[in-house]
Amino acid sequence: MTRVLVVDDEPQIVRALVINLKARKYEVDAAPDGTTALQLAAARHPDVVVLDLGLPDMDGVEVIKGLRGWTRVPILVLSARHSSDEKVEALDAGADDYVTKPFGMDELLARLRAAVRRAEPNGGGEDDVIVETEGFTVDLAAKKVNRAGKDVRLTPTEWHLLEVLVRNTGRLVSQKQLLQEVWGPSYGTETNYLRVYMAQLRRKLELDPSHPKHFITEPGMGYRFEK
Repeated sequence: MTRVLVVDDEPQIVRALVINLKARKYEVDAAPDGTTALQLAAARHPDVVVLDLGLPDMDGVEVIKGLRGWTRVPILVLSARHSSDEKVEALDAGADDYVTKPFGMDELLARLRAAVRRAEPNGGGEDDVIVETEGFTVDLAAKKVNRAGKDVRLTPTEWHLLEVLVRNTGRLVSQKQLLQEVWGPSYGTETNYLRVYMAQLRRKLELDPSHPKHFITEPGMGYRFEK
């Protein structure tokens, strides 16, 4: 059974989420602040975290950074903050998706399901391959990336984006296709997501992130992976 950690200091929102999630057979833990959230995450190992950014004791971005220090659990940010910069900051810290308050419960649940789905390991198949570049190696079967003899820690969303690009080596993958394959069919225009995550992949894998050799941008069109 999928375990969800809800982190929000608004009791009515927590109550609504707990009721709706339990009705759909999720196990739910709830935390009213960041400190409790980090303690619960360590103790209960949730499968997905729904996190409000406006917490009483610390900013939600700090909670994301705290979680990302040791876990790749999908993080779905829930916040009343509307500015693009704040959304990008949360994504840049390691969040997987962002839902703005007020939100529709159906949309939130759909995004939560997508986040959990992205984190699930795919079954092995005959197309599982190891792709080697001069700087790093991608093992699609093991869902691992190795650079200079060390495993590179990627979030589920970073991995999913990398996997789509690697499986289409040398081919342009459109922005819309990437968004729909990685985030789900209801996405198609959130190009800032791609910009943030491509920057993170380049930082982690490119020898010179400012002059990428492997993760190529085709302006206004999409991205291409080159070995």
